[in-house]
Amino acid sequence: MKWFFKIVVLSILLQSFQCTDTDDNSGAIISAQLETKKQEIQNYINSFSCSESVGCGFIAFGSKPCGGPRSYLLFSNSVDLTKLQAMVKTYNDMDELYNVQTNAVSDCMFVAPPTEVKCMNGICTIIK
Repeated sequence: MKWFFKIVVLSILLQSFQCTDTDDNSGAIISAQLETKKQEIQNYINSFSCSESVGCGFIAFGSKPCGGPRSYLLFSNSVDLTKLQAMVKTYNDMDELYNVQTNAVSDCMFVAPPTEVKCMNGICTIIK
């Protein structure tokens, strides 16, 4: 009976000194969140059509692990630019955090911005 009591006390003590994971993953970004945010931005952009009179613009999108944007999004100038910039900034910040969390690597190639964007048949298109 003494041994049983000692084993019970010892097991309780060992459990009380057990390591706990103090890393809070509640702020972790997962790829599904990035995809959802990307689709939200794309849906917003696609809800506006362009015309010759309205024109098109572009914005740096994503964050390469080495720095710089992954690509550029084209959009009609009829969008609410402030709203789009806020949405893209949120995405870019999430992408940058995801890169850090996953120790992501990339080709580190510079992605040049478009030099000319025009509206063709209601769709913003890179000309150069």
